[in-house]
Amino acid sequence: MSGGEGSEGSATATDEGSDDSGGGRRKPVVVVVEPETPGNVGTIARAMKNFGLSDLKLVDPPEIEEDGEAYGFAGHAREDVLPNADEVTFDEVVANYHTVGTTAITGEDDRSHERFPFKTPVELRESLKTVDAPTAIVFGREGRGLNNEELSRLDEVCSIPADDDYPVLNLGQAATVLLYELRDLTVDETQLPDTEVTRAPEADVERFHEFYGEFLAATGQREHVREKNELLMRRLLGRAHPTEREIHTLLGTFRKANAKLEHADHLAAKYDEPPYPKEQ
Repeated sequence: MSGGEGSEGSATATDEGSDDSGGGRRKPVVVVVEPETPGNVGTIARAMKNFGLSDLKLVDPPEIEEDGEAYGFAGHAREDVLPNADEVTFDEVVANYHTVGTTAITGEDDRSHERFPFKTPVELRESLKTVDAPTAIVFGREGRGLNNEELSRLDEVCSIPADDDYPVLNLGQAATVLLYELRDLTVDETQLPDTEVTRAPEADVERFHEFYGEFLAATGQREHVREKNELLMRRLLGRAHPTEREIHTLLGTFRKANAKLEHADHLAAKYDEPPYPKEQ
């Protein structure tokens, strides 16, 4: 862990919070006030690594040892985020950043100034999209979070919506949820493909509709029912955007079904038997 309380520039909003992609937007720094267990520090560092953040600042942290719990929980963040964490003071954070304090317990109206008004993580993301400023997301202690005096010195308050019977999240969980919601501001590219679905060629989709119509006719449905079912299937596939593999699988299924129905009709005609009961 680099730096130390009072070290020069340890909580100064300089290039540390800038966007590495060159887009100009500064990424938030993450501040943890008096974390009680090294494991939660490691968990937060890992969440930061997952969601494109690297600048971790700790206020009065426990001892962080390279062979200890924090590094064990940090995953690949043990390579950069955790060893480069700065130890700073709360005063330094307040003086150098636009601060967002996190809390589970909120005020219900403006009579509670410390915890009201508050934003949800999604609302915070939309708000931060419109401004470029050195921003610090501040998390409190595991057991009691940030106190009212600390929150009163911070610029904004954010709270994660949770069940009213048990709204308090573990510190590491809270950080992971919040940083996930902020990912549009911090992650330039994910492992997910840009295009989720490549729709099958329309000629193949239309061929499926032809096969489906033949199938309905072969099963003896009345014309108006058949037309309705054909339209329902067209709307269903229109919403589903089937892939080429999916539509080819359906084509193969209905090709075989239609062939069997045609064969059944042939046998029925040969032996003068009804292939199946007609719809009444």
